[in-house]
Amino acid sequence: MMEEELAASHPDIELVEVVYGDDDDQTSFDKTAALLQTYPELKGIISPTTVGVAAAARYLSTSEYKGKVALTGLGTPNQMREYVEDGTVTAFALWNPADLGYLAAFAAQALITGEITGEEGDTFEAGKLGEFEVGPDAGVLLGDPFVFDAENIGDFDF
Repeated sequence: MMEEELAASHPDIELVEVVYGDDDDQTSFDKTAALLQTYPELKGIISPTTVGVAAAARYLSTSEYKGKVALTGLGTPNQMREYVEDGTVTAFALWNPADLGYLAAFAAQALITGEITGEEGDTFEAGKLGEFEVGPDAGVLLGDPFVFDAENIGDFDF
């Protein structure tokens, strides 16, 4: 899926390889090192796991590739703070747990009061987050993840 999304939205980017760190810190660290040994001109790494992005950042932070290889992915502020502050990582993303909990509370309340039944297409208001629609399999999606960077990472502690 990531390959298709990348090809569709960024056709000028060449995907050279997909590797798996198996959500293991040392494996992810080693895979990052191996990628850069194989592709010394690599321009970026996207890691869709919190374990993987932190391990890749740890590798990059002490390597000759720091500041030369862009790294992004899904991470938590506390695990990524030092890498944002030292310039290894410019930005990464994750769904804000406070917003997820806020939305879940409004969805639960809408179900309890009968405002929605959980059927696809039902809509409800979720306070400051606005209106949401129930999707397939009674799912409600928060939307795009929150982007953490040097400007805002200090505002979060999780």
